[in-house]
Amino acid sequence: MTMAKRDTYTPESLLAVAVAVFNERGYDGTSMEHLSKAAGISKSSIYHHVKGKEELLRLAISRALDGLFAVLDEPGATGGRAVDRLEYVTRRTVEVLIAELPHVTLLLRVRGNTDTERWAMERRREFDHRVAALLKEAAADGDLRPDVDVRLATRLLFGMINSVVEWYRPQRRGAATAQEVADAVILTAFAGLRGR
Repeated sequence: MTMAKRDTYTPESLLAVAVAVFNERGYDGTSMEHLSKAAGISKSSIYHHVKGKEELLRLAISRALDGLFAVLDEPGATGGRAVDRLEYVTRRTVEVLIAELPHVTLLLRVRGNTDTERWAMERRREFDHRVAALLKEAAADGDLRPDVDVRLATRLLFGMINSVVEWYRPQRRGAATAQEVADAVILTAFAGLRGR
């Protein structure tokens, strides 16, 4: 991990360092000492801006959740047939995941050990339920194959989307773009989901 210079320190750069350290060491395995060393600033400088590492966790996770929930309010997610809205939300979720990769990675790794983690898990469940409701509505409209188990399809769809954090590395030479990954997810999922 590279050290941030004191003269370039900002709350945003501190958050970026914290997210990187949390993802590398795990939230529970990260101390304020780890964060101060990685940021190249004293612990007291960190405490000047945040109450502690849990506040940094909440800020980071909020950024991921805000991006995901914003998708649900976009015109493509609110108008038209449920299957089209579901496809739109799926595409945009992949795009947000890639745009906010470190933050979403952290969100997907929380385990409920703190109040912030429990809050994040509840918000994730809320997002998942809203997307699952779209899938159920698309099935009720007759736009999904009749042999599709909606509950299983919901889990598989989220599993495919969420797995992107484990393998996608945009800095690798020849890496797929966010658009290419989203296209592949849409093609793979909806070729199997949509009715004939």
